[in-house]
Order: sequence, then structure tokens, then C-alpha cells
Amino acid sequence: MPEKTHHEEGGASKMKEAREHAMAARASIRKSFQELIPPGFLEHRRAARKEMLLAMRSLLDAAIEKTEKKTSE
Repeated sequence: MPEKTHHEEGGASKMKEAREHAMAARASIRKSFQELIPPGFLEHRRAARKEMLLAMRSLLDAAIEKTEKKTSE
């Protein structure tokens, strides 16, 4: 396998640097949003997400039951 050229190694280094910068920016933005949003909002959002997942589960359970009934007939 050919060895990497100096140009290719520099590109990998720049990609790593860009990825690290993007991750740091994401963490900074997330922290800023958390300071703006009241804690009660996050609690309600989590509860609402859980309820949506439970609703999806009930739809899937009903679909599975319907499929099993058709299979057993």
C-alpha cells in the first residue's frame, strides 16, 4: 500500500481539527440554550417524549396482535 503523502496527512489533521472545533461549538451552543430554557420546560419535554414513545408502542403492539391473528387463522 502506498505511503501517505505530506498533503494527505495534513488533510487528515485539518479534518480532525475541524471535527474538534464543531464538537466544541455544539457543546457551547447547547450550554447557551440550556441557560435560556427554564428547567420545567425540559422536564415537560421529556415527559411528552415518553408519552409519544408509549403511544407508538401501543400502535406497534396493536399491529403485531393483528398480524398474529391473521397468521393463526
